This record gives sequence, structure tokens and C-alpha cells, in this order.
Amino acid sequence: MATEIEPHTGDKKSGMMKKLGVFVIVAAIMVVAYTQYGDLLSLESLAKQEAQLRSFQAKNPVLVYGAAFLVYVVVTGLSLPGAAVLTLVYGWYFGLAPGLLLVSFASTAGATMAFLLSRFLFREAIQKRFGDRLKSFNQSLEKEGPFFLFTLRLIPAVPFFIINAVMGLTPIRTRTFWWVSQLGMLAGTAVFVYAGSSVPDLQTLADKGIGAVFTPSQLTQIVIAFVLLGAFPLVVRFGMKFFGRAGAEPAV
Repeated sequence: MATEIEPHTGDKKSGMMKKLGVFVIVAAIMVVAYTQYGDLLSLESLAKQEAQLRSFQAKNPVLVYGAAFLVYVVVTGLSLPGAAVLTLVYGWYFGLAPGLLLVSFASTAGATMAFLLSRFLFREAIQKRFGDRLKSFNQSLEKEGPFFLFTLRLIPAVPFFIINAVMGLTPIRTRTFWWVSQLGMLAGTAVFVYAGSSVPDLQTLADKGIGAVFTPSQLTQIVIAFVLLGAFPLVVRFGMKFFGRAGAEPAV
């Protein structure tokens, strides 16, 4: 009996050590990236280099697009602060259409990266500790399907990184997570990229923030619109189930 248990225990320890090693590496990358390069990506720092950035983009378009994509994926994939600022800057730097295309695919790639890190590193440990809570969450996901994730993506009150982390603990397929996130985040991405593309210069954006484009009342309307948009799939699904049951009842 002992000879059967020991190898199994050794495999589990080896697996935990590998995951711990990956976690340490990821944590180290996050700390180094934030401490060493966080200031370089601030609006104040970028505003001082506005002319140089424009000139560099004209001379090296492929390099600029590739580097911008990679930076956005790393920031969102490792849940570093600054994704909203980057979205505004990309909108200003690349323009509405190119910026929207770049940020849309980069944000989804970063979200998928965070999703996979959560699934690989934390799923077993959290499943054991919070199994009952995750069970009800998984049941909702199974019941609603992609609508559940799509709705979460449309509600601005639910933080981006929390959705990625929690979904990594569920049985949802990576492919499904990717395409639903791609569609669900598109509306919010478009608003922020448009905001950035509408700013005349980075110094204005650095001084006024999102207020350089939208007034407080407009921002309130946008938030309400997103909440209603997020609730719409659930309302449609509820309506289909309700009328489906009503249609299935025998006439009296």
C-alpha cells in the first residue's frame, strides 16, 4: 500500500513545485516591469516625448505596432495597473480604427493569458477551499453558457482582471473564453479608444484625464448604457425561457 501512495505524493509535490516556480517568475516579471517601466508609460512622461513618438512611428511602423501590442498584452495579462491609460494613449497615437483593432485583439490576448495563468496556477487550490461557492458559479455558467461571460464583460462595475481570474477556475473552454471576450469587450474598448483619438495632444489628456473628452453627465450616460447592454442578454434569455414554458403548457 505504501509503495502506491509515495509515487503519487511525489508527483503532486513535483507539480506544486513547478506551479510555484511559474508563480515566482510571473511575480518577478510584474514587479520588475512595474518598478522599472511604469513611469515611462505614464501620461506625463509620454506627453514630454510627443514629437519623438510621432517621428518614431512614421519611421518604424511595424516595430511600433508590434511593440505596442506586446506591451498591452503583458500589462493586461499580468493584471498590471495602467490598461485604461494605455487604451487612451493608443487611441491618440494610432487613431480610431487602427487603435481599436490593436487594442481589441491585444486586450483579448492579455485576458486569455491571465485566464490561463489563473487556471494553471490556482485552480486546484481554490477549488478545494471554495468548492461550494465555485459550484454555484459553475452551475450559472453551465446554465447560461457564453451569455454569462458576455454579460459580465459588458458591465463596467465588474473589474476586468477579476473576470479573467474567476473564469480560469471554471470549466469554460479557452476558445469560448477568447471569442466571447473579444465581442464582449469591444464596446468598452471602442469608447476608450475614441476618447483617446479625440484628444488634441497628450498634455491635455494628462491634465484633464477622461474629462478632456467626456463631461460627467456623458460618462454617467455611458455607464448606464453599458449596464443596460450587459443586462440585455439575460433579459432575452429569460424571455425565451418564459415564453417557451408558456407555449409548452397545454391549453385548458
